[in-house]
Amino acid sequence: MKAVVTDIDGTITDQVRRISLPAIGEIRRLVDSGIPVVLASGNTLCFMDGIAKMIGTGGVVIAENGGAWRNGFAGEAVVMGDRQVALSAFEHLREHYADRGIELIPHSHNLRLADVAFARTVPADEVRALLKDHPVRVLDTGFALHLQQAGVTKATALAAVARAMDLAPSDFLAVGDSENDVEMIKEAGTGAAVGNAAPGAQAAADFVATAPFGDGFVEAVRHYLP
Repeated sequence: MKAVVTDIDGTITDQVRRISLPAIGEIRRLVDSGIPVVLASGNTLCFMDGIAKMIGTGGVVIAENGGAWRNGFAGEAVVMGDRQVALSAFEHLREHYADRGIELIPHSHNLRLADVAFARTVPADEVRALLKDHPVRVLDTGFALHLQQAGVTKATALAAVARAMDLAPSDFLAVGDSENDVEMIKEAGTGAAVGNAAPGAQAAADFVATAPFGDGFVEAVRHYLP
């Protein structure tokens, strides 16, 4: 394996989004040994730039569940999802849930380029049923619900990022925990899930760590890249 791609929330953080210090140390070990680490998340591109800089990666990031990516801090932002499609679907939800007042997550709404995110105050399966005629994916990350143009995933972004890095997806170890990581885990040459991962992520993985969260990330990396 020549590179690693990892989810953030629930994979290198705990359930309240505190980042794992052992995971940061492991990422720095990889980077210092010449193995690039790509951070992949549902978070916004500007958030990803900041956390990549603080952790110490080269700044190759996948944001908004594959809706946007950048090849390094100096790279151009590439947007792969049509946010108007997601916003149109959200307006349908807003009308349906008028009495419950669902709203986009305020601190990130104006920073998103491709998807929309809102609090998990309504059931994900109910949202999927309501949007079955809209060309969107409904993703439950365990931290928020996201609407993304159909066909856009972390895996499609990984394929594009790999080309930009002169690599292939098969060169990557992918680590994740949630349903929005399943395609990425399958797309990579080797896929791993942390111990707290959702059943779908575990089923897609070649290796499932016994430890949860950041300790599980370290376990998975050390299993393949000691």
